[in-house]
Amino acid sequence: MTLRENDRLVLDEVSVRRQGRFLLEEVSLSLALSEFVAVIGPNGAGKSTLMRVAAGLLAPCEGAVTLGSKPLSTFTAAELASRRAMLTQEQTLDARFSVAELVRFGVPGWRGTQERERLARLVAETVEEVGLEALAQRDVTTLSGGERQRAHLARILVQLRWHSHKGFLFLDEPVSAQDIARQGQILSLARAHTGKGGACLAILHDLNWAAAFADQIVVLDKGRVYASGTANEIITSEMLADVFGLPNSILGHHHETGRPFILPHDLVLPGSS
Repeated sequence: MTLRENDRLVLDEVSVRRQGRFLLEEVSLSLALSEFVAVIGPNGAGKSTLMRVAAGLLAPCEGAVTLGSKPLSTFTAAELASRRAMLTQEQTLDARFSVAELVRFGVPGWRGTQERERLARLVAETVEEVGLEALAQRDVTTLSGGERQRAHLARILVQLRWHSHKGFLFLDEPVSAQDIARQGQILSLARAHTGKGGACLAILHDLNWAAAFADQIVVLDKGRVYASGTANEIITSEMLADVFGLPNSILGHHHETGRPFILPHDLVLPGSS
C-alpha cells in the first residue's frame, strides 16, 4: 500500500488508561496529507501519549486508529517506517557517530552503488537544510542539545524522503532546544514537508508558533479534546482562561495574516513582579 492523496490518519474515540487513570479519553483526530496540525495544551494533558498512539507506538485501550482506512496495528514495522517518522522529546545517543552517520540511519539496510550515492546526496542536502553542514563530520555527542535535536530531525526527514516526499511527520516539541531563528527554520521545514504532499502533527508549547504555522489546532486538556479548529477559532481569551488558567489575556492579530498572537508581557500573573 502506498499513500494516496485521500489517505488520512484517523484516531476515532481513542482512550488510554494507566493504573486506573485516563491519559486519553475518547479522543478523535484526523490528519490529512498536505495538512499541518498542531496539538497544544498544558503539561500532563496527554499530548505525547496522543502522538505515540498516532505513530503506532502505543495501542489504545479503546477506539480505533486507521491509516487510509486500514487499521494501523496491521502495518509491519517496515511499512510504518516508510509512511511515518517521529521526533521525540528525548533523543538519547551514547554511541559515537558523526552527524552524517546518524542521519544516514534513517535508511537502514544494505544497498547497491547507485542507492548509496543517492542516499549520500539526500543526507548532505538534509543536513544542510537543518543548518548542520559545517558539523556533518562532528561526533554527535559533542553537539549542543539544539544541534542534536536538529540532527535527529534530519534523520527522520531522510527516513521519509527516501521513500517519497509524502508521509506523516510527527514532531514532539521540535523547537524546545532551539534559539528563535532556528525555531522558525524547523517549523518552516515542517511546513515545506506538507507543501510537498506530506503531513505534519506537531506538539507545540509556544502558542504563537502554533497559530503562525498550523492549518488546524487541537487543544488537549486532562486527556480530552477541549476544542479543535483554525488558529482564530482556537486561540481565544476564553480558551486561555479555561485551559491554561490565564484570565484577562489580551490577543493581537498579525497585520498580514490576521492570525492571533499573545504578548508574553500580558501573561504576567498578579503578584509575580
